[in-house]
Amino acid sequence: MLNPTHRDRPRPWREERQTISAAWTVPFHAINWLFAWVSWALGNWTLLDVLDHFGRFSVLIAVIFYFADSGNRIKQKHYQAWQVINTAQGKGGSGGRIEALQELNADGVSLIGVDVGGAFLSGIHLDHAQLERCDLHAADLRNASLQSASLAYGNLRDANLRGANLSGADLQSVELEDVDLNQSNLQTANLADANLNRADLRFADVRGIAWKDIRSMQLANIFGTKNASDEFIAFAKKKGAVSMASDDDWNAMLRNPPPETK
Repeated sequence: MLNPTHRDRPRPWREERQTISAAWTVPFHAINWLFAWVSWALGNWTLLDVLDHFGRFSVLIAVIFYFADSGNRIKQKHYQAWQVINTAQGKGGSGGRIEALQELNADGVSLIGVDVGGAFLSGIHLDHAQLERCDLHAADLRNASLQSASLAYGNLRDANLRGANLSGADLQSVELEDVDLNQSNLQTANLADANLNRADLRFADVRGIAWKDIRSMQLANIFGTKNASDEFIAFAKKKGAVSMASDDDWNAMLRNPPPETK
């Protein structure tokens, strides 16, 4: 904000004219002298001081209203994010859902029951998200970050989670049939009562996972799983898991499964 500047009363033109040495500069000095008088006159108007105070006061009022309305702006932002998600429901592609979901999660909004089945969500970051009972079936979640997220009772059938980070995630009672978890990070994840039939677990990091209560692993491929205990390998094979490096061999078995696995 500008501080008022005290200005001395300008000299009469007769005195000002005597200070001019070059005749050709007289018009310029005359204009400057005229504006000096205008500035001095306006500087003595109390009305201008009042208007200056009003201007400063209006800025303060604007700041107060800006912060007072912040709650409504956040609600509007969340409403728009949900609109993006719901409008694109059942459609492929991203449709702005990556940004919308990340924004809601960053603001601590619950995503319980969200339906983004079949969506392209590769690389999404939803760490610590509340995604219980979500529908992510056939979603592209390659290289997604879902650390410590809760996906309990969710549907992830046919989802692509290749290279995803699910460390510490709650996957209790999640449907993981035909899911691609190749090279994913499942460290300390809870898989109690999860359905892993035909899941691709090749080269997944399974250090510290809760596996003892996994519901089913029929034809799940555990070839090359990292940090897998002997107990987990034995349990998985007992549940019907296989260990096959070749895609062709495994796909052939999936097309014509052994009688005991049908």
